[in-house]
Amino acid sequence: MSKQVQQLDRVVIRFAGDSGDGMQLTGDRFTQESAVFGNDLVTLPNFPAEIRAPQGTLPGVSSFQVHFADHDILTAGDAPDVLVAMNPAALKANLGDLPKGATVIVDSHDFTARNLAKAGYEANPLDSLGEPDDVLAGLAVHPVDLTGMTVAAVKEFGLSRKDASRAKNMFALGLLSWMYGRPTEPTEAFLAKRFSKVPDIRDANLTAFKAGWAFGETTETFAVRYEVKPAPMGPGTYRNITGNLALAYGLVAGSVRSGLPLFLGSYPITPASDILHELSKHKAFGVTTFQAEDEIAGIGAAIGASFGGALGVTTTSGPGIALKSESIGLAVMTELPLVVIDVQRGGPSTGLPTKTEQSDLLQAMFGRNGEAPVPIVAPQSPGDCFAAAVEAARIAVTYRTPVMLLSDGYLANGSEPWRVPDVSPDSADLPTIDPDFATETNHGEGEDAEFWPYLRDETTLARPWAVPGTPGLEHRIGGLEKGEGHGNISYDPANHDLMVRTRQAKVDRIADSLPPLEVDDPSGSARVLAIGWGSTYGPIGAACRRVRKAGHEVAQVHLRHLNPFPRDLGEVLARYDRVLVPEMNLGQLSMLLRARYLVDAVGYNQVRGLPLKAAELAEALAALITETQQTEESRP
Repeated sequence: MSKQVQQLDRVVIRFAGDSGDGMQLTGDRFTQESAVFGNDLVTLPNFPAEIRAPQGTLPGVSSFQVHFADHDILTAGDAPDVLVAMNPAALKANLGDLPKGATVIVDSHDFTARNLAKAGYEANPLDSLGEPDDVLAGLAVHPVDLTGMTVAAVKEFGLSRKDASRAKNMFALGLLSWMYGRPTEPTEAFLAKRFSKVPDIRDANLTAFKAGWAFGETTETFAVRYEVKPAPMGPGTYRNITGNLALAYGLVAGSVRSGLPLFLGSYPITPASDILHELSKHKAFGVTTFQAEDEIAGIGAAIGASFGGALGVTTTSGPGIALKSESIGLAVMTELPLVVIDVQRGGPSTGLPTKTEQSDLLQAMFGRNGEAPVPIVAPQSPGDCFAAAVEAARIAVTYRTPVMLLSDGYLANGSEPWRVPDVSPDSADLPTIDPDFATETNHGEGEDAEFWPYLRDETTLARPWAVPGTPGLEHRIGGLEKGEGHGNISYDPANHDLMVRTRQAKVDRIADSLPPLEVDDPSGSARVLAIGWGSTYGPIGAACRRVRKAGHEVAQVHLRHLNPFPRDLGEVLARYDRVLVPEMNLGQLSMLLRARYLVDAVGYNQVRGLPLKAAELAEALAALITETQQTEESRP
């Protein structure tokens, strides 16, 4: 039967259920369908913090949110337009995020007395729809027996009821794919490949998926289909990519561009483990992965690899950075290239291991004993993780220093369309990275010629990097203070002062290689600046769009390099009367800006384990703009 088709420019859908209901797979498949269709998109997976919370309880709810549109978007959306809830707990856990008029599709089969009690419901909310005590009033609620119809659809395959019901997520995916006109071929091919060794499971999932599509097409429950057209994009080859996958690819690219073998020493930790998993697949690119027994062993092996002439990398999250701090100081002292990736999560201690946060900035800046400066870079989106990883490798190799890369859980697990760069040798998409290994002695002449490991390049202040075994370039290295030039152990007070200042100056020199900041100030007359770093880029950009649409003027600048700051940052800050610094912490960048530039930065700070909401941030920006205008008008 023919159904009405309604055009939409954007939709936010959230799939939610028990951690065993396959919500991450369902959301990922819907995302891949949308990517193939050509929509711009951003995703937000949200996992339970417990390894296996009790089934049907609020702590066990897993969700996946996808925002797709026919235009450029920056966030996964503040609130879902559509919620698919597989049980009462999923409904209750997400109900507070739903705006009036949102569509709710619930699996009515799982609204049993036992499941309702686990979720804290005294009565079934589906029984009071339209009544005076309707707790779901204002929402378009569609109870659908997803489990029952799935079991009936796959009956021919002889599965147990428990196994048959597990395909209900594919029924839901089929229904939503019909509602929004998603291409089905990618999911059918995926299921056929994933379950190729178990034909009954493969055929059951395929049948459930097709049954969900057919239900949407034939039922009168859903009278309208929706269409979100593809988004215009620049020329190139695109793929959907997560932040962790992009980091892994960026490290490989940095390795290839530098001509150095890549060595990863890592201990598994949420949410960074996927980088280890991915890099283990790329031995063909000269990648060696080492799953160490602990965090300290992981970074120790990576430093050893760097000493041996490789690009040493270690990956972790905030708790691991604390454990690696002494070894990072060793890399500072020995002045060896090292990339340290911190995929930040909620803390302190174990904290919120599956939730996002960006509260490790001060730890990255100062979390080592002694004066141990370390460059810091931070990606702004999942796709940008690739470029940030290449940049970290460039800095580490060029300046002979450990580099901290601060990603976070939102970027790591979220995804977006990413244009695959040109990786040909002469491509401008990727920088040139030259390890410039030392090959000959550099001090004295003739029989007195020696290799001094702490002589310095005049431009970068980097010391020479000699691969062990190079004839005549034997040298001493270790954690004790080095004598300038010759590198022998030195306890001389004046030498220590010189070396401390030299290592700081070397990090400061990195700013000479950074491009000018890109300030988004369309009118050129904004008096309020929003400045951020890391994954707040999307919410800040979306908030600025809202504020400008409402008739206000606001500027935005985003920092990739946090140590050293870009040379022109002080001049940019001085252009504006007020500066707002949104962060998922209690004000770490704003503290650094106030200390360095004496600017009266105003913090906008939330640590909820979730990305900032663009609408709330827009209100804060508008209030600051109004306050700034009123202050100016009140001056005599």
